[in-house]
Amino acid sequence: MSNHADAQAASNKKTEKVFSWPDLVAKEFIAAILVTVVLLVYSYYVDAPLRELANPGEPENPAKAPWYFLGLQEILVYFDPWIAGVVVPSIIIVGLMVIPYVDVNPKGNGGYCFRDRKFAVTVFMFGFIFWYVLIIVGTYMRGPFWSFFWPWETWSFDFPTPPPLINLPNWLGVFALLVYFGFGMLIPAVAFWKFAKQLGFIRYNITMSLFLLMMGVIVKIALRLMFNIKYILQTPWFNI
Repeated sequence: MSNHADAQAASNKKTEKVFSWPDLVAKEFIAAILVTVVLLVYSYYVDAPLRELANPGEPENPAKAPWYFLGLQEILVYFDPWIAGVVVPSIIIVGLMVIPYVDVNPKGNGGYCFRDRKFAVTVFMFGFIFWYVLIIVGTYMRGPFWSFFWPWETWSFDFPTPPPLINLPNWLGVFALLVYFGFGMLIPAVAFWKFAKQLGFIRYNITMSLFLLMMGVIVKIALRLMFNIKYILQTPWFNI
């Protein structure tokens, strides 16, 4: 077979498509049945980890939310309650909702792969894994008074007093935020100008704003852990 024939065969193989019905739907139906059976068998042999009735006179320490909320509970260590409990979840939900509107990549509609959406897949997987890291930390590494313990350490009430937290002066906090968002918007637009041009002005700013907000959560956590910084900016209405 000639090289041209080989290339044509490879091209045909890449563009091979199947119908949603019955090829895809049948496989999804079988997968749903198998998962249901596995969950039923698992729930039959493994009891739910329920504890004794709560005693108002002896509150649990540490009191932990269900595992799917422990990511939010962990963020409460680093942010004000309304930011951790309202703003951050709202940004996540809004970010997921706008994905179809900021994604202008026509490749792979209905069939997503890393090759066609390197930036989108990388960012989504990073945020997804980061959220589960928060859940793991909250589940296995937070002991009494929500103190941090490594997995191999025994939870105890006898732990060293944490160092005092400091707040940045407001002028320095405003300057840091301007630098972070300013350079965060400008540098990718220059370094990856084709990407920015493809998105357009509005979509680029929406995409980068969401990306910088996600990375800002990680930066804030790093500042707290490494430099004991509690707030970057303090106002009468909110603290960051």
